Amino acid sequence: MSYQREVRRVIAAVDSTDGAGVKLKRSVGRNPSSRIDPFLMLDAFSSDDPDDYIAGFPPHPHRGFETVTYMLDGHMIHRDHMGNEGDLRSGGVQWMTAGRGVIHEERPQQVDGLMRGFQLWINLPSSEKMQPAAYQNIEPEQVPSVMGTGYEIKVIAGQLEIDGHVTEGPVQTSSTEASYFDLLLTSDSQVSIPLNKHHSVVVYVFEGSVAIGNDKVETHSAVELSPGDEVQVKSLNNVSARVLLLSGRPINEPVAQYGPFVMNTMEEVEQAISDYQENRLVG
Repeated sequence: MSYQREVRRVIAAVDSTDGAGVKLKRSVGRNPSSRIDPFLMLDAFSSDDPDDYIAGFPPHPHRGFETVTYMLDGHMIHRDHMGNEGDLRSGGVQWMTAGRGVIHEERPQQVDGLMRGFQLWINLPSSEKMQPAAYQNIEPEQVPSVMGTGYEIKVIAGQLEIDGHVTEGPVQTSSTEASYFDLLLTSDSQVSIPLNKHHSVVVYVFEGSVAIGNDKVETHSAVELSPGDEVQVKSLNNVSARVLLLSGRPINEPVAQYGPFVMNTMEEVEQAISDYQENRLVG
């Protein structure tokens, strides 16, 4: 017997800026109480005004978590201290494990047109925070799609099983076992998606509106779901809808954050700051 997940709480996205002034909407992580373990932050950016994104994200450090950038429209380049260079285009993904430390930059490679996508921060358990940094560049053609009546699901990370067919995403994830799905529903359609009953689940609506159980969820809203092993998502108002569906194993450890450093204690954060200032962050 399946137990349907319902809406536990809604986190409306708020306007914010990051990097060198990139305009975005922040939902998960807009304050400490809006984190959903293991997810620390979810930003959505979308603009066809280059003044909103052209400055990008100049070189900056991270320690203790993972960053995921998923590009829907536009062109951005990634460079880091390890020598990795990712050419991030529409449908592409970069999945970076900061571990003990990484310094990277993300810069738009266009001077006009639509730039649209997401950045997600996923926490790491204390046992993995000081692991070596790693980087995965996923090209659009590497991301499999699952299609059914009224829906298409892009499987970026994790495993999706529908109608007896199992689809694996191309990303190698940490012990959080994160899943990352991009779900498109045509007008007045619905789909039930099985989920790990032990995982936290976040749904972010970025086109149209949807019903989850008895609750209507509007555009630019993130929802935390109740426990269960399945979620049913339905498009509303005779229009198509598109959502991110994220799931991950909760870490259940203290979170101490200062900007781009996420550790378990403030002493560890202070050490990260000192390591960065003294050029010891990366090895």
